[in-house]
Amino acid sequence: MSATVIQHVLSRLRDIGVKDFFGVAGDYAFPIDDAVTEDKRLRYVGCCNELNAAYSADGYARIHGVAGLCTTYGVGELSAINGVAGSYTEYLPVFHLTGMPTSGVQAAHRPVHHTLGDGQFDLFYKMAEPVVCARAIMTPDNCIAETERLIAAALSNRRPVYMAFPSDYANQPVNGTPTKPAAGAAGDPGTLEAAVTAIVEAVRASKTACILPGILVARLGLTKEAAAVVETSGLPFATMFGDKSVLDETHPNFIGIYDGKLMNEEIRAFVEGCDCVLSLGAVLTDFNSGSFTARIDRSKSINIMQRSVRVGNAVYNNVAMKDVLVALGKRLPHKDVEAPRVHGLGKPVGKPDDKITVDYLYPRWQKMLRPSDILVAETGTSALGLAFAELPQGATFQNQTQWGSIGWATPAAFGAALSAPNRRTILVTGEGSHQLTAQEVGQFYRFGLKPIIFVINNAGYLIERLLNKNPESYYNDLAQWQYAKLPEALGCNGWFSARVTTCGELDAAIQKAESGGTGAYIEVVTDKYATPLPAQRLHDSRDSFYA
Repeated sequence: MSATVIQHVLSRLRDIGVKDFFGVAGDYAFPIDDAVTEDKRLRYVGCCNELNAAYSADGYARIHGVAGLCTTYGVGELSAINGVAGSYTEYLPVFHLTGMPTSGVQAAHRPVHHTLGDGQFDLFYKMAEPVVCARAIMTPDNCIAETERLIAAALSNRRPVYMAFPSDYANQPVNGTPTKPAAGAAGDPGTLEAAVTAIVEAVRASKTACILPGILVARLGLTKEAAAVVETSGLPFATMFGDKSVLDETHPNFIGIYDGKLMNEEIRAFVEGCDCVLSLGAVLTDFNSGSFTARIDRSKSINIMQRSVRVGNAVYNNVAMKDVLVALGKRLPHKDVEAPRVHGLGKPVGKPDDKITVDYLYPRWQKMLRPSDILVAETGTSALGLAFAELPQGATFQNQTQWGSIGWATPAAFGAALSAPNRRTILVTGEGSHQLTAQEVGQFYRFGLKPIIFVINNAGYLIERLLNKNPESYYNDLAQWQYAKLPEALGCNGWFSARVTTCGELDAAIQKAESGGTGAYIEVVTDKYATPLPAQRLHDSRDSFYA
């Protein structure tokens, strides 16, 4: 008996590693939801709303590599589209499955619920186009071919795809016979050789050189290949804000965070003074470049992207990053380059009875980090401060640097924790962002996860105050929640929860969280303008930030 359309799609997604589907139930999506729950090798993860589900899938894909997302037509998929856009921007392959009204309803142009009442059924399919790398409306006739096309697109581009299922088609048998997936197209060998030779010669001719590994290294699963480039060349490497932890920060060649003129002047002077800067998929965005204060001479820089290489002003297309890195790991000359080293936040400064300041808080967080931790930091001041913490071996720093949608971190941390339950997940978020998506805290307990969650309570949107010409604007204020009571209200029975206002209370809470054997939720109260130095520097440079 032939598999149904949805069974075939789920089988192929399972083959490539998709195990969990985040979503919210909806009538048009019932065939998808039922098929997921009936497959014992898959898990349906019900979230509090579709946006949270998309954020959770984003966090999951960062650790696991791929993720699934299920929504219903119109109201569900549009609620999720912001999260999907973030995954697109951050190079994360999320398979977004959406249930549609039946083919008969669509053919008759009936004004059914979850539509605009105008009988048009392709509007939301069109809306999805800018935030996915491929899309299709799945039918029994196109299911086999379109499934392979969409999988290939998601995996090669490392971006989301959209699969819509008319609810009657979802349970109909596929037409045709599944075939072995075609191999991906190989790059041009001649161009690859030319690009690698040009890079090797540029590095050999340089007196000083360094490497800037970018987020694509992690997203494409090329950490080992990039590390081999460092080992072979012996070159020092720095990372930019959005690329933090793509290579292990305990490596002796790691020199620190390069953030233009905002921070680490010694690192800036060294990187920008090098004869050759070898970038592995790094991009000078506003946050990465320190509000566009980074100045790397294009003629002295090399950038290896997903399918192209630029050496100075020469561009080589149709070459895969993996092939280039593998070749460089064998052919780059070894060079001894002296470089400054500036990383870490030092020791906490403060006495037990003192109010919690940034000079105590951020170094204290750094002190508690362990190997292989997953540190999820919300967009804003917390991420800016933690970006300069030194991570132990195997620990990763997760932040939505480019898309920057506040509220992302809480459900993303849930997704990350679900993907790696044997690793410790630490979430640091501000109370403004937390108010958008705090419902998802209950999911940690529901799935037996034990994160350590820190919520900074500084009486409003601090990052907005820092970027605003009038920091006291009313719209930067918040309703004052009793955050430490949220876990109990959200069903996290037996969790450790605390509200801390002094350095001593913070220490005691961290010690309890690390030894209690349960999830932990700590509300950290600071002054209204307790600002880590990178965020303060961003405030000082806001004119260039928005120029």
